[in-house]
Amino acid sequence: MSEDADVPPDAWRMELSDRMEQIIDRKRSSVQGREESLSAYTHIITAQFAQPEIHSKLGELVPALLKSVKGGASEKETVVALKALAVTLITDPSDTIYDAVYQSLKQTISDSESTLAKIAAIHTLGTATFYGGASEEETQDVMDYLLEIIESDGNSVDAADNGEVVTAALEEWGFLATQLEDMEDSTEPAMDAFVEQLESSDPSVQIASGENIALLYEKSHTELEDDEDAPPNDSDSDSDASSASDPNAPVMVKRYTVYRREDQLKHTLESLANLSTRRLSKKDKKSLHTNFADILNSVANPTRGPRYQNAVNQETGKRYGSRMTVRIHKAGEMRIDRWWKLHRLKALRRVLQGGFVNHYEHNEVVFDSLPIMIARK
Repeated sequence: MSEDADVPPDAWRMELSDRMEQIIDRKRSSVQGREESLSAYTHIITAQFAQPEIHSKLGELVPALLKSVKGGASEKETVVALKALAVTLITDPSDTIYDAVYQSLKQTISDSESTLAKIAAIHTLGTATFYGGASEEETQDVMDYLLEIIESDGNSVDAADNGEVVTAALEEWGFLATQLEDMEDSTEPAMDAFVEQLESSDPSVQIASGENIALLYEKSHTELEDDEDAPPNDSDSDSDASSASDPNAPVMVKRYTVYRREDQLKHTLESLANLSTRRLSKKDKKSLHTNFADILNSVANPTRGPRYQNAVNQETGKRYGSRMTVRIHKAGEMRIDRWWKLHRLKALRRVLQGGFVNHYEHNEVVFDSLPIMIARK
């Protein structure tokens, strides 16, 4: 959306104002007219940071968007309204919106006959829970609901064996899990579901399950407290691997066992990292190989994030862990060195798409979700 960033502010603000009025005033509107207004509104607030422009209209916009979600006369109206609601929440979060939208989103997930509407509603539910003022208990309830979808292969929401629906539930479960501090009690049932989904025939389901597994292993390690003794210094330990890339990195300590049959899990992950089959396209096989090599590495060494490599600095001779970087416009590069960062990055990109960089630079809510120092080029 680079061309959108250059649109004169007066031009997009005027169109945004018109589109908001069209969405709010549904009288005499046609299905096509609502689809067009919703699409244009979503495009503008995705490409531009428009919090000052929409804030005063939020009390009217959210109920109007929910009307299109619940009573959309076409699949497109429902889906675009759900996407509009998600971007609105990221642009101007509110502590009261979760309560206002939860039941409508859950009903759409359960009752809609449209797969696209179910998927969009699952992603919007994740966004509403994260940014809409849900309590920790409510967040856990939503995660339990998503886990039911995963465990039942979509049957619980009338989407039997639908890989896209299950993938959406897996992705939003991982996104919400990044908010919770202590996940020891909820790790076992989640791991059982994710390990089972590694056997799926859908690569997207397998990868999303694997990324959640890696996240849970990462969350099982926390920083050494001031009153704790440091673990034995082992050259192969997690703390040593982490400090090799950053001498100031905190010492990480394992707090609990994530999965009892870890050897079996590692064998499954290794098989997926080296899978060779004609059933999959070259693109899917490459994606499986790359992702599961990372996931296996993190299960074996939970403080190592995505794209970790044992590399050597040619100038100093010291080992370091080179990791994934994301280019942020001309500002520099963002290091994605933890799984929680990757989950949040993917969630923000799902909603903001090409507008992610612009929102990251101007939307404090987005930056606070991923407060990562950028290395200047």
